[in-house]
Amino acid sequence: MCGIVGEVGNDQAVSLLIHGLKKLEYRGYDSAGIYVNDEHGQDYLIKTKGRIAELESKITDDVHGTIGIAHTRWATHGIPSAANAHPHVSADGRFYMVHNGVITNFKELKQEYLADVDFKSETDSEVVVQLVGKFADEGLSALEAFKKAISLLDAGSAYALLMIDRENPETLYVAKKKSPLLIGVCDGFNVVCSDAMAMLNVTHDFIELHDGEIVELRKNEIKIQDAQGNAVERKPFHVSQDASASEKGGYEHFMLKEIDEQPAVMRKLIQEYVNEDGTLKIDQELIDTIKASDRIYIVAAGTSYHAGLVGHELLEKFAKIPTEVHVASEFAYNRPLLAKKPFFIFLTQSGETADSRQVLNQMNELNYPSLTITNVPNSTLSREASFTLLLHAGPEIAVASTKAYTAQIAVEAILAKAIGMDNHDQAALDFDIRKELTKVANGMQELVDEKHKIEELAAKYLVKTRNAFYIGRAIDYDTAIEAALKLKEVSYIQTEGFAAGELKHGTIALIEEGTPVISIITDQAVAAHTRSNQEEVAARGANVISIVSESLAHSGDQIVLPEVHPLLTPLVAIIPAQLLAYYASEQRGYDVDKPRNLAKSVTVE
Repeated sequence: MCGIVGEVGNDQAVSLLIHGLKKLEYRGYDSAGIYVNDEHGQDYLIKTKGRIAELESKITDDVHGTIGIAHTRWATHGIPSAANAHPHVSADGRFYMVHNGVITNFKELKQEYLADVDFKSETDSEVVVQLVGKFADEGLSALEAFKKAISLLDAGSAYALLMIDRENPETLYVAKKKSPLLIGVCDGFNVVCSDAMAMLNVTHDFIELHDGEIVELRKNEIKIQDAQGNAVERKPFHVSQDASASEKGGYEHFMLKEIDEQPAVMRKLIQEYVNEDGTLKIDQELIDTIKASDRIYIVAAGTSYHAGLVGHELLEKFAKIPTEVHVASEFAYNRPLLAKKPFFIFLTQSGETADSRQVLNQMNELNYPSLTITNVPNSTLSREASFTLLLHAGPEIAVASTKAYTAQIAVEAILAKAIGMDNHDQAALDFDIRKELTKVANGMQELVDEKHKIEELAAKYLVKTRNAFYIGRAIDYDTAIEAALKLKEVSYIQTEGFAAGELKHGTIALIEEGTPVISIITDQAVAAHTRSNQEEVAARGANVISIVSESLAHSGDQIVLPEVHPLLTPLVAIIPAQLLAYYASEQRGYDVDKPRNLAKSVTVE
């Protein structure tokens, strides 16, 4: 959610930090702040409610520094305000700190240690910097006070912390647990960020930090120690991604750009995972480990959970292994009865999803094998799972996920094909993944090239409506749930995805004159039944929009999908739904890329 950047040793601290914050805007935030120090007695703290542009407008020409920290906040404890924005300051004005995560025992710490401190914010975060100030005032060094404060945070707390001591403004103090944080290695200076994208303009070499580690960062020195104080040596990893890949490239919004990129993502996945002879580039150890299991558990949240619903179909049809799909936040605290030999698949765009990581930690304690399917190499869930498969989708900036969703389904299809082939399953052997994903890519291209038709449908049916419904059966129901989420999260239209056959069991009571009902029909076995459900809602005044495979299309269907393999229809059926959501949001005048109250990477439970 929140974004963190810091640097030490660069005399252009302000511009470097502001640039970094802008690269993290996609995460969602409601306030921002920056602190810089020139190491010669001049320092500046500026905070504001609202966007980074408002923060920039308050930074005058005289604000400068060679060390600094900056932050974008997404409100959890306390309303969006300048007072609650980071950085926070110790009562004596000595220590400045930014924090991502949640301090679950902050109230107890305030009562036990800080009853006499005048807090300036309503946040849990301020407790940490006030503790550091208190312990330093009692005679501890800055590092000792920092470590002692961290030691008091309970096991449920999550943090990424950056701190500057204005009495020693040559050192950046860094700590991490559960919340992502990277050290960027530069020439003559060093940086810190919660996402490598923030600092790709100055470095492509990063050091990952592990939970419990503490860092003293100087312009020419990186000192890492573990929770026990032992020195840690770790080589940087290289991020090959081009910083320009996160630019809009002429598009008005990232969401539309990312929708249009989906055909290219399909082709990239073919290139990464499929050899010319049709064999697959999937680790045999991964295949063998999954085959040795008696049940697969897909664990995910939000859009990734919906991709898991489609993955369930693919894995059971091709791999022939019973598969369950679970919401991570539910699984973590209400675990079902597990099979004797379970295998876990974690779907996560960012690789940092806190709810999924909670489940992964529990399964690691039980020594169960796992696979993370993610878009971000070296992310936390990637590092901590037994295996990783990458999405190769490129940066996804818009909060509403589009290309990561379709990439997840495609990778699940490749994985299911690989397991089925190894089992000599006939359905898997007949499934030509290169040919079928190429058809998907071409079909996606057809749909995005005709987006003006969908723009017209959005203008006709969605601009003024208060609510809407998606309906479908079987695999189309999986698509309907994701399609509904896309529409509601960016256009704020109350939208629900329903199994079409369930309409008569209560939902049809919500149909009024003019209610948009978007029907997805790609499965021949249930097409006639879904058509019947369309008639039922139309008879009650609904405005029906049909998204239909070409072979099942009737005269009057508004959106006709190119033919693809029956189990891959979600990859093309979702494209018009994404576009309907995009245009509905744009036409209603909303911030398409940054919907209210939402964050791109959910790093707290």
